[in-house]
Amino acid sequence: MTNIVSREVLPTPEVLRPWIAGIGSVTVGDVPTEPFVHLPEATTKVVVRTGEHGIRSALVVGPRARASYHRGKRRASCVELRLAPGTVRPLLGVPALDLVGRAVRLAELPGPYARQLAEALQGLEPEEAVNRLAEVLPGRLAAAADRSRTELVRAGVDAMSVRTGRTPAPVGDVARELAVSERQLRNLFAEGVGLSPKHYARINRVRTVLDFAGTCSWAELAAAIGYYDQSHMTTDFRTLMGVPPRSYFTGRLPDATPCQAIRRG
Repeated sequence: MTNIVSREVLPTPEVLRPWIAGIGSVTVGDVPTEPFVHLPEATTKVVVRTGEHGIRSALVVGPRARASYHRGKRRASCVELRLAPGTVRPLLGVPALDLVGRAVRLAELPGPYARQLAEALQGLEPEEAVNRLAEVLPGRLAAAADRSRTELVRAGVDAMSVRTGRTPAPVGDVARELAVSERQLRNLFAEGVGLSPKHYARINRVRTVLDFAGTCSWAELAAAIGYYDQSHMTTDFRTLMGVPPRSYFTGRLPDATPCQAIRRG
C-alpha cells in the first residue's frame, strides 16, 4: 500500500524474547505516491529512527485502535521493537493505556528506566540498537516486572487471539479460565496491552484478515477466524480500517492526511 517501502523481520536475541514480541526494520525511500497505511496495532513499540537528514530519535509508539492513512515521509529508516504484553509499565513507567494513539519521545516518559533507555540508545544507528538493548534490558525488566501479573496478561492475550484451529474465546470464558473477574481482566488488559479484551480481539482478527486475504473465499475466511458470517467480518473490517475488505485490497483507500507531528507526553 506504500511506495518504495522495504520491511524486514529481524532475529530477536534469545535474552530479549521474554520481553520483545518481535523486531523489524522499515525503510522508506523516495517520495511516496500512495498513502502510507498505519494498521491497527495492539502492541506498543520502541522505535529507533533515522530521518531524512540523518537526525536520530528514539520513540515510543502506543497501540493504534484504528487504521490511519498518511502521505508518507521521504527517506527514513527505523528499527521497531514490539513490546510483549505486560512489558510496558516495567520498562516505560506508564500503563499501556496511557500510550494509545500516541507517539512520544522515549526520554520524555516519566519512568527512570525509560530515561536510562533513551540515554543508552542515544546516537546509535538503528541497526546497533538491538545489540545495545540485549545488553541493558533483561536485568532491568526482570527486577521491575510483576511475574504473576505478566503471566496473567499474556495468558489472556493468548486466549483472545486467533490461532490455528482456534478462535478467540468470549471475555467471560477467559476470565473464568484465569480465575479473575471480567473487571480484573479488563484492568489487566488496560495496563498491559492498552486496549479492552474485546478491542484487542477485534484488532487481532482484522490483522488475521489482512494476513490471509486471498487464500480462500471471504466467507470461508470469516468462518475460520470466528466471525458469525462474512457480513460481520466486513463490518468489523470497515470499522477498524475505514473501508471494506474489497476496497482496501483493490486500493480504494480513504484520503491520506499529512503525517502528524510527534505528540508529546
